[in-house]
Amino acid sequence: MDRLDLFQGSYRTSEQAGRGLAGRWPSLRFYSNVLRIVCQAASKAKRGVYDDEDWSASSLAVVRTLERVGVRLHITDLHNVASLQAPCVFIGNHMSTLETFVLPVILLPFKPITFVVKQSLVDYPVFGHVMRSRDPITVGRANPRDDLKSVLEGGVTRLAKGISVIIFPQTTRTATFDPKGFNTIGVKLARRARVPVIPFALKTDAWGNGTLHKDFGRIDPSKTVHFTFGPPMRITERGGEEHAAIVQFVTERLLAWGGSVTG
Repeated sequence: MDRLDLFQGSYRTSEQAGRGLAGRWPSLRFYSNVLRIVCQAASKAKRGVYDDEDWSASSLAVVRTLERVGVRLHITDLHNVASLQAPCVFIGNHMSTLETFVLPVILLPFKPITFVVKQSLVDYPVFGHVMRSRDPITVGRANPRDDLKSVLEGGVTRLAKGISVIIFPQTTRTATFDPKGFNTIGVKLARRARVPVIPFALKTDAWGNGTLHKDFGRIDPSKTVHFTFGPPMRITERGGEEHAAIVQFVTERLLAWGGSVTG
């Protein structure tokens, strides 16, 4: 059975993947296949039979589609995830649509997960059925106080059930990381729920943000996709030191990968 071999703590796309095909309409080939994957997943979700195993399989299918059009992935330091048996809050930067599709196959082998997402994402036609089936925590992005209440209440409930929560504390996904726009909502949730945080950093601009529609940008096989995960950390006092450490973790990894950071 096809799977990502993650239990050694890392994964790297084979150099043979997509060879000779990367220059042949990667965006067209990628999106036509992803549409099929999403439609199949949505069909099962509408019938109430789409579970974590299905979610992981859909996510893996997207990874394989990326690789077939020439995009390479490099995932490291998953031993930090495997070492933590308890639920946690994953906190990291948000660069493109890619991470929403790919993180499930990376993390589900280790623990149940869900996302904090914009309400508009669960209202999408077709894909919305998939997201709603994953019991995400939704925020409207119009009222920060209401969003904080939703994340704290919804997050504590899910963490108490053993479901880890993935949070992107930026107001919007962007190729350039701005530490000033990286808020403390994830740290506040971990503090309220008394669970650890695992910081993560990613570089996913191989799936660009589009101009006409942000979700459908150019697929650029010349850019490697990176994910890495830091050691679990407990929140002490008000979490200021831990938040600063997460920002530093993301900043350092992005710069090492040739990414862009403001400030």
